[in-house]
Amino acid sequence: MMFYFNASVGQSNIFKVTLDAGHGGKDTGANYNGHVEKEISLAVVREVGRILENTSGIKVIYTRKTDVFIELVERANIANRANSNIFVSIHCNANKNSAAEGTETYVMGMTKNKSNLEAAKRENSVVTLEKDYKQKYEGFDPNSPETMIGIDIMAEEYMKNSIALADNIQDIFVNKLDKKSRGVKQAPYMVLHKAYMPRVLIEMGFISNPNDGSYLDSESGQKEIAQAIANAIISYKKEYFGGSQDEPEIKPSQRIPDSDTKTIAVKPEPKDTVSESKSAPVVNGVVFKVQISSSSRKLPLQPKNFKGLKGVSMTTEGKNYRYYYGKTSDIDTIRRQCEEVKSKYPSAFVVAFRNGKNISMDEAVPQ
Repeated sequence: MMFYFNASVGQSNIFKVTLDAGHGGKDTGANYNGHVEKEISLAVVREVGRILENTSGIKVIYTRKTDVFIELVERANIANRANSNIFVSIHCNANKNSAAEGTETYVMGMTKNKSNLEAAKRENSVVTLEKDYKQKYEGFDPNSPETMIGIDIMAEEYMKNSIALADNIQDIFVNKLDKKSRGVKQAPYMVLHKAYMPRVLIEMGFISNPNDGSYLDSESGQKEIAQAIANAIISYKKEYFGGSQDEPEIKPSQRIPDSDTKTIAVKPEPKDTVSESKSAPVVNGVVFKVQISSSSRKLPLQPKNFKGLKGVSMTTEGKNYRYYYGKTSDIDTIRRQCEEVKSKYPSAFVVAFRNGKNISMDEAVPQ
């Protein structure tokens, strides 16, 4: 006989932000007129992080703080393991047309817009620098972003809040920095694909443009851009994180321009509700599971719905559902199970709970 209980899981009062400096190491990114994308993105990320770390109630996680190469899926996994509230990937744009200018912010999604697909293709091409990328990203061709249609895209669960964050960023770029806005857009970016939270990719400007490039490669420009991004994140946190039990006023509709224009009303994400099956032996109240997928569809917890896996459990977050395999208090056991499950779910990762509440791995397994 199976027993279930619902535990109301309140949000932590710490808002966790994963900052991702695009490219790094052997991947330089765009390089025009001596302006190197990997260096500019890192400088801006470190400044954004410094500002946020000095803001009460915010914890910053970095995918990189030095000039190192980090695989695309690992960038997302860093955010997932930390249970981050948002994922922000920071980049510089480039174009053969040196007159191209302005900022744009992307959310994860499919598009038929040629320029958006070209932008995604350019960023996704970094997977070819990774070892065994054809096996790791099975079914994905970096030269054809449309192949993501065949991958289990976790986009809709976080679309509304991703757009809200992106819109905040573009508004501040325009209203505070007087930058030309190229809008909030959708594109199939691999670095966003596996991050299970609201996530955006920022193109701060065109380093191929003499004016944009000089500005982005200057200390004053980097500080201004970083302050704008930090302010947008802080604004998003204030409006959509935590708050009272009463439903706040809905933010005015956000808009995605270009050929995939759609208007979406944005509401804050509700608190979690955890559905647990039978209790497991715990150490210091910690239980580990393997998160195998996240979806807007509620699926019966039957093996046929999870590639034959038995004992799958689920948590809900508003209208979103997260599915888990395994349940143990032993970290080594769950890590072995995670490796076994990756043959069926390559993006699976270990998560931790204490008294039914999702906690970070750093908290669950102190170093």
